[in-house]
Amino acid sequence: MELRNISKGFPGVIANRDISMSVERGTIHAIVGENGAGKSTLMKTLYGLHRPDSGTVAVHGQVVDFRSPSDAIEAGIGMVHQHFMLADNLTVLENIILGAEPAKAGVINAREAGRKIAELAKSLGVEIDVNSPVAELGVGQRQRVEILKVLYRGAKTLILDEPTAVLVPQEVDELFDNLRRLVAAGTTVLFISHKLDEVLAVSNRITVIRQGTTVGTVTPAEVTRRQLAEMMVGSDLPQPAPRTTQVREQVRLEVKNLTVARVGQRDLVRDVSLAVRSGEILGVAGVEGNGQFELCSALLGREHSTGTVAIDGNDVSRASVRERMNAGLAYVPFDRQREGLMLTSSLWENNLLGQEEKFTKFGFVNVGAARAACRTVIKRFGVLTPSEEVPAFALSGGNQQKLVVGRTMSMNPAVLLAAHPTRGIDVGAQAAVWEEVRQARDAGLAVLLVSADLDELLGLSDRVIVMFEGAIVAELLPREATPELLGTYMTGAKVGS
Repeated sequence: MELRNISKGFPGVIANRDISMSVERGTIHAIVGENGAGKSTLMKTLYGLHRPDSGTVAVHGQVVDFRSPSDAIEAGIGMVHQHFMLADNLTVLENIILGAEPAKAGVINAREAGRKIAELAKSLGVEIDVNSPVAELGVGQRQRVEILKVLYRGAKTLILDEPTAVLVPQEVDELFDNLRRLVAAGTTVLFISHKLDEVLAVSNRITVIRQGTTVGTVTPAEVTRRQLAEMMVGSDLPQPAPRTTQVREQVRLEVKNLTVARVGQRDLVRDVSLAVRSGEILGVAGVEGNGQFELCSALLGREHSTGTVAIDGNDVSRASVRERMNAGLAYVPFDRQREGLMLTSSLWENNLLGQEEKFTKFGFVNVGAARAACRTVIKRFGVLTPSEEVPAFALSGGNQQKLVVGRTMSMNPAVLLAAHPTRGIDVGAQAAVWEEVRQARDAGLAVLLVSADLDELLGLSDRVIVMFEGAIVAELLPREATPELLGTYMTGAKVGS
């Protein structure tokens, strides 16, 4: 396919400006760039979610005019979004065929669908139970379902948006093996990622986008990671190198025998005890779905639990979310769109969330002060936006994340629950977030850091614990651990050994 002089703008923002690139059939073509560089807008244009203001898209030499994703799917283009679009209450089979059901006289032929899915899974080199509810699948399995869903619809070109963001190293290797099988069979893959080592390892060609336009297209053989980072952001790739420990004796967060139970299910969190001291970052590793979300929800007061939680020595086990926040607890959520933002509201209104009392007097919001505070966050964390009046949905995913992290850090908490704080953030912005966390840590902040980026965990944490099936199964010092060792604990291979 070929994109010729693509431009796309939104009110106050030019997302793509005269972008041109060509993608060869049967290759893995990576798209890299900073947050807000225009990668997602370009891919959404290719997938029919946006229509370009100018320029053309050609598939197999024929100019196309996609008015919807249905047109793109009909042309053999499928997209797996960073935030999976699966219905938890449906089975694997039902999710895959949803909207493309093989039916005759109004009756769905589930057997025929299952046969076709089994053939696709075999060609992909994966095994999956089509009758399993999606709610019971891990994140790696969910991703396979998303890929099978677009392949089921006949996709010959596959767009993957940050596909490795929440995978452990073993799952990343498996994904890359799957992609190589697809490419060997003639499928084309467009791969959006911020992880430059992975881009260099798996791609045939790499296109770099900066500030809405193409900087250039290179092959992995002709560029190093440093050179690629410089093309993206104009500087070297940052590393979250650890500093001299700042851990004090004061325990700021103490958790004893915390359990989260659900009727008819195994305990989602099983007898977890931990302590985080002033000036300490405690990293939490684990494949998603192993209790990290429920642990944070219970600590925040949103999940019914047994056991005790104390902040600065004060028992908050029966306290409300608001009371815990007033006691000094703050939270960077797992899912910025579901938990952290009101997407149709302005940025300054979103910046109020969790700190409304700070800007309210006699029931009225001091709008001027709220807007000024938001502008400070925007500047401090490099949120790319024309103004604080822009609705949150208009930002790229990475810039939404920067706003959420900036809002949380501006609360000056005593204890920070940080879930994937740099997910979707480009390499330049990562360094700024890491430095903000380090400075707050040095000033006495206690951090519980949940992250799928194992380099980030090992680089920032003073200690790392691993969760598997709701329980803590290992505690390691960063100097003792490697991503591969953590991945082994995370998948249960070392549990009980």
